[in-house]
Amino acid sequence: MRPVMPRLDRLLSGLLPGGLLLVLLLLPQIAAAARLHELSGRTMGTTWQVRVVSDAEPARLRAGIQAQLDEVVAQMSTWEDGSDISRFNRADAGSVHGLPAAFFEVLDAALALAADTGGAYDPTVGPLVNLWGFGPDGERSAPPDDAAIAGVMARSGWQRLALDRRTRTVAQPGGLYLDLSSIAKGYGVDRVAGYLDGTGSEAWLVEVGGELRSRGRKPDGLPWRVGIEQPAPDDRRDAPASGDEQPQLSGIVLEPDDLAVATSGDYRHYFETGQGRFSHTIDPRSGRPVTHGLASVTVLHTSCMQADALATALTVLGPDAGYRYAVERGLAVLFFVHDGDGFQRRMTPAFERQLQP
Repeated sequence: MRPVMPRLDRLLSGLLPGGLLLVLLLLPQIAAAARLHELSGRTMGTTWQVRVVSDAEPARLRAGIQAQLDEVVAQMSTWEDGSDISRFNRADAGSVHGLPAAFFEVLDAALALAADTGGAYDPTVGPLVNLWGFGPDGERSAPPDDAAIAGVMARSGWQRLALDRRTRTVAQPGGLYLDLSSIAKGYGVDRVAGYLDGTGSEAWLVEVGGELRSRGRKPDGLPWRVGIEQPAPDDRRDAPASGDEQPQLSGIVLEPDDLAVATSGDYRHYFETGQGRFSHTIDPRSGRPVTHGLASVTVLHTSCMQADALATALTVLGPDAGYRYAVERGLAVLFFVHDGDGFQRRMTPAFERQLQP
């Protein structure tokens, strides 16, 4: 808004009756622009960014946002030895654990989605992901054998979790490793959104590690606009970086007022051996990487927690079963499907209705 200010100074120094109206119209925009704060930080091994229109002090807002995200980490990060989830994962068989409110809400939602997708979404899939070389143990030069896969699957499975909604407790059946990373980032976005609403903020755009949610309009009166990235055939995790790469946009632009946007996909994360290419997306039902041609999924939802988890579930289900699942439930979803050296788009009717003319 800096270019506006000199023009306003000139108008104030020589006002005409018609100019008075122009000044009065500009003043609210100038005031709003001065209240647009851009804040950022780190959480969950990634970054967060917030643009917010608010009268509150930026330092106070930033501290409040970080506190919300730190609480999610303290309860649900498997990278923190002292977190609630890490203590559960280390616990003895048969032990019962009271869950903090946030942990309980996220786990309850994760188990509901696991049941609804027939196990395509599973918050206990972490050890399988690690076995295939996409976890903290690092990459593999060859796929694991059948015995190793069967051994890990015997200790996994969302059905082994006994969540008591009345007492808000969960039992550790023994050796079960819970990982909520596919839903916790989205929940963190929702927590920040709720915090900003509680401060009386007029409008905001919240992004944590690529998952985002927005509300209201920018100071210039225009909506927040989000471009959807298109997968690139040679865009993968071990490609050399030049430092000036720019995302390839698909041409799809969203204005997600009161909506969250989450994306999941395999086009950046895989390894190749003489036995083929193996996606980082592991199907919990088979214990093996998915073999369908789905490259990425983008989900729009009123809840970023739900959008985050749904994006993972649909990536496992694939372009056909995932599309049917989304349409049956009225979900707004964009699929990018591998097609030779490129990609095809497939949108659900609910997603098409969100596109701007």
